[in-house]
Amino acid sequence: METKNSNCGSTGLNIRELVQMGLLSALTFVAAWAIHIPYGNGGVIHLGDSMIFLTAVVFGRKYAAVSGALGMTMFDIFSGFSVWAPYTFVIKAVMGLIAGSLADIGGSKGASPVKNAAGMLAAGIWMIFGYYVAEAMITGNIIQPLFGILGNVIQAVAGAVIAFVIITAIKKSGYFNK
Repeated sequence: METKNSNCGSTGLNIRELVQMGLLSALTFVAAWAIHIPYGNGGVIHLGDSMIFLTAVVFGRKYAAVSGALGMTMFDIFSGFSVWAPYTFVIKAVMGLIAGSLADIGGSKGASPVKNAAGMLAAGIWMIFGYYVAEAMITGNIIQPLFGILGNVIQAVAGAVIAFVIITAIKKSGYFNK
């Protein structure tokens, strides 16, 4: 049986895309799990966003949305932040869509550092806003979430910096030009 062009049901994904999304989801989870620092009232700083940004630039928005949503939701569930899981699923999916869409404006496919940075910035702003709203909904308080903004800013900036370093190395290697 040839799997190269086999579609997985009605999703329109072929087996290769499904496997890649699964692996990228696992890598996103591991990046968050490997180094994560809890702070304040339930927030956590981690490296998962660097994988979302990397995936958005190298593989595109569809991969970033799926792997960001699944990988980061798994992180929330397995690390004791389950109350955040439904919010994370949506926030990280949209984050991947934003970063990947802006990195591909005009069909640039992540080749423009300016477009990549704009995508990461916009996605980071979305994440900060999304978690503010999520925390306000969870706590029923609009003041308390203000204390989580700094941690989310640090997380987004660190994720972007790490992603840029890795993306530069990947592009210099020529691996994706094969």
